[in-house]
Amino acid sequence: MDSIENTRAKIKKLIQTIAPPADEIESQIITDTEHDHYQITQVGWKNKHRVYGCILHLDIKDNKIWMQHNGTEIDIAQELIQMGISKEQIVLGFQSPYKRQYSEFAVA
Repeated sequence: MDSIENTRAKIKKLIQTIAPPADEIESQIITDTEHDHYQITQVGWKNKHRVYGCILHLDIKDNKIWMQHNGTEIDIAQELIQMGISKEQIVLGFQSPYKRQYSEFAVA
């Protein structure tokens, strides 16, 4: 199992790698290492419409990575596994708790 510092570093590297490049919409990488919240949000205007929203949200709770939201086309869990994070350390937080037992990942 990775140390908390190593897990934080892996998450930061992942979100910096996958954050969309800025165009009309700014991608903001938010890393709160004090509370272990990590997000990519988009902020801006496109075609006279306001754009604001979270496209990725990961938390670290009890030494596990909780995927709270994945609005990307990337399989974030698979990316984490390729970085050396075990499936037992990944919780699909966006899934209902009763469904998590049927996944190959941690329940909580």
